[in-house]
Amino acid sequence: MKILRFTPFLLLFAVLFTSCSTVRVASDYDREANFDSYNTFAFFKPGIDRAEISDLDKKRILRAIEQEMLAKGFTKSEEPDLLVSIFTKTNENINVYQNNMMPGWGYGWGWNPWFWGSGFNTVNRTSEGTLYLDLVDAESRELVWQGMGTAALAEKVERKQERINEIVAKILEKYPPGTKE
Repeated sequence: MKILRFTPFLLLFAVLFTSCSTVRVASDYDREANFDSYNTFAFFKPGIDRAEISDLDKKRILRAIEQEMLAKGFTKSEEPDLLVSIFTKTNENINVYQNNMMPGWGYGWGWNPWFWGSGFNTVNRTSEGTLYLDLVDAESRELVWQGMGTAALAEKVERKQERINEIVAKILEKYPPGTKE
């Protein structure tokens, strides 16, 4: 019987643990673009300046992007083939977990006519962010690739860079198109 009392806690822990580590990604691209011709990149300052996040988080994101682009064999340049821009969105999720299972008279889960008293509620708030990463052809100024990653954001300052690195790495796994679709 004790295991039944702890089952909701274990399920809640499992949901919270897996939801914090999941990054959902998607990408889209111009099928006419020749991705083999892109070797250099630079950040597109006007686009980055419009992102509605703190300057500290912008720096974290740009560091992560630069690290991943360099790892993919790109070179940062004053005369780039690709311009990198970002766009962000955040929203807050509020989850209420209700547990009416308390010791007393009655049966199983749910409403119980012989049970007097109440269970407990757990409220969980998580901030979820979406990062859009745009790669623009520097010559034509047209968008050639866009990656998007959505994940729960780290609340502790010590974990922010690590979480952003994870999100950016997952997004850029999809570049160039056709490698891991």
